[in-house]
Amino acid sequence: MLETVLALSSVQMPPTQAELPCDDGIPMETQRHKFQMDILIDTIQPWLDQRTDGYVGGNMFVYYSLAQLKNQDFRGPDFFAVLGVPKTERLSWVVWEEGKPPDVVIELLSETTASNDKNAKKLIYQNQMRVSEYFWYDPFNPDDFAGFDLNSGTYQQIALNEKNQLVSKVLNLSLVRWQGNYRGVDATWLRWATFDGELFPTSQEMVGIAQQKVAEVKQIAEQEKQRAEQAELQLRQVAINLLQNKMPVEQVVQLTNLDILEVEKLIN
Repeated sequence: MLETVLALSSVQMPPTQAELPCDDGIPMETQRHKFQMDILIDTIQPWLDQRTDGYVGGNMFVYYSLAQLKNQDFRGPDFFAVLGVPKTERLSWVVWEEGKPPDVVIELLSETTASNDKNAKKLIYQNQMRVSEYFWYDPFNPDDFAGFDLNSGTYQQIALNEKNQLVSKVLNLSLVRWQGNYRGVDATWLRWATFDGELFPTSQEMVGIAQQKVAEVKQIAEQEKQRAEQAELQLRQVAINLLQNKMPVEQVVQLTNLDILEVEKLIN
């Protein structure tokens, strides 16, 4: 028994996320790449908030095997999403702690990373991490946009649907290319949307939507106020007509529900 205990105590446990590096000190390549990553993460967060599980992250380490720890040149995905996991802050994504790899990964291409993202990284996501869906997108070349789903251990390319979307079956969402201004930059952005094409709004758009709703409520309130004032004027005119026809004040009050003092003022 003692020998068994000693043997178990000598087994080296895999490191936890608290013990693993979580920052490689390498900045994003361009402002547009940073903004593109932000728009993917920020707009999906309210959708995730409605769920009881799940996690989204980007540009953070994903550890998938102990052998990988010997290789320091693998950088985490620009965006990834995982369902069926607790909602909590992570320093990095450690597969052996979480019990599963990311469900969806998106890499943002550049001249220096495109070849690696389309080849070496794709094979890592397919063969070693077993990521269910993998997408790539070039923020400076919107035509370089592709998606793959894992089928019998091999990535099969996802075809664009009739709305020019790439659909994530895991998330039940679509990825669309949207031409517009985000944080002062006019470009074609990759964005999350429903199958009907309704975009998940950015923070700026949510403010605009809220302002529009407030304006609509104020407009309705003003219209109601004007209608109430018009009804009040019409009711007073009815009271005046009744008084001119010698109807007693008490009866006019009963019919119009106006205050008796107000009706008495209408006599003259």
